Amino acid sequence: MKVRARWMRGGTSKCWVFDAADLRETGFSADSALPRIFGSPDLRQLDGVGGATSTTSKALIVEPGGIADADVSYTFAQVGIEEATVDWGSNCGNCSAAVGLFALENGWVPMTAGVTEVRTLNMNTGQVIIQTIPTPEARLPEDPQDSIPGTVFTGHGVELGFVAPEGKTTGAVLPAGEAVSAFRAADGRRVRASLVDAGAPLVMVDAESFGLMPEEYAMWADLIADRLPELDRIRRAAAVTMRLVEAPEEAERAIPKIGLVSAAVEAGSDVQVLMLSMGRPHPAMPITGSVGVTVAARTPGTTVAECLRGPVGAELRIRIPVGVMSTSTVERPEGRTVGIRRTARTLADAQLLVPDRQIERAAALLTAGAAS
Repeated sequence: MKVRARWMRGGTSKCWVFDAADLRETGFSADSALPRIFGSPDLRQLDGVGGATSTTSKALIVEPGGIADADVSYTFAQVGIEEATVDWGSNCGNCSAAVGLFALENGWVPMTAGVTEVRTLNMNTGQVIIQTIPTPEARLPEDPQDSIPGTVFTGHGVELGFVAPEGKTTGAVLPAGEAVSAFRAADGRRVRASLVDAGAPLVMVDAESFGLMPEEYAMWADLIADRLPELDRIRRAAAVTMRLVEAPEEAERAIPKIGLVSAAVEAGSDVQVLMLSMGRPHPAMPITGSVGVTVAARTPGTTVAECLRGPVGAELRIRIPVGVMSTSTVERPEGRTVGIRRTARTLADAQLLVPDRQIERAAALLTAGAAS
């Protein structure tokens, strides 16, 4: 069986983009098809197109139109690596940056001179993201020169505007009902964290209460290497508090997201953040995480707001492992909008050769598992 797909970089992630119509034509569900296409379960994803990391084992399923006056609607899939699973629980902001470019390259949205706005709807969360892409002379530049921290090469600039991102999953910015919740670390210490729903459900742990000093930021990833299970226990407990699941073991790998935050120690940034992705330190920053951090910074009493040395302006500067990223907040008729600048580029168009008999067996195993 052959499946058309486009390999794209969005922000600091890579994803395979599928036209929903092409995926439907396979006759298989995405839950059974995507793990086999990506080569899961296998730490190397050797017999598939996955990249064997959380930032490169991702897929987008897109189609023109949709509700909320969208030009394009899309569903994000975090494909398991060690497990033959697909996590549908959240959106990926970095991969989202590829959706608008995909629509323009496919001719789904007419380009205008200067910039073109593509109104996209993420079906995982119901989040509307307005994507603004430079289109001088009403076409995409042949040699785009926009850059962002965390990437070596340039791409098409994409300004992502998350419209009214608060409470999309749980119905409340602070689903715990308070700005700070307490959890217990393995050594018994009280760990403080803010549970925020904006962009995606997010657990922002006060780094100092977890035993990390702000001035050690460059070493945080190494310092928590042996404590990742501990952070995951906090994340799973927070999932119950946020009413995402009834028991910690039911929490999905990708949701809620968890990160560590402290006051910035270097000039040029307002806070410093280390996010985790699928249980490992993220090399840069999940964009949905940056949306949550931005909203938390404007929410009194949160662990993020406590780190600020003064009132936050229209711009928030977040130090991440690869530099400093900035977010902006503006008011639009549709609601408060959080903006983040990304880049995107198409890497390849492909016909993926997939052994359909193996998908049939995977689908049968999924059905048997659900029945039991």
